[in-house]
Amino acid sequence: MTTRLDAAFAALSDPTRRGVLEQLGRGDASITELAERFRMTLTGMKKHVGVLEQAGLVTTRKIGRVRTCRLGPRRLEEETAWLERYRQLWDARFDELEQVVEELTRQERSDERRRRK
Repeated sequence: MTTRLDAAFAALSDPTRRGVLEQLGRGDASITELAERFRMTLTGMKKHVGVLEQAGLVTTRKIGRVRTCRLGPRRLEEETAWLERYRQLWDARFDELEQVVEELTRQERSDERRRRK
């Protein structure tokens, strides 16, 4: 599982690759179309697509001289579950912090009232 997470997060770490996934979410595209859309060389786009393909996020199919890309079978469930665990952890920590701040604010107000008397 760790290897799959590493590959997926490495693939998603690049804004161009995230953009390719967004584009493919709208429909299949050739590597040439993707290269034109992102204003890069075919070689550069092939490398990006290769990283996405290794992570299972994109599949390619060659028909004649055209290599067509589409979203892969992975739906990022493992990655979503991993992120959710940390989101819940952070939510709990922020809730605790909020309670501490509220308590300090109450104490500060109480101290101010006592000084005024």
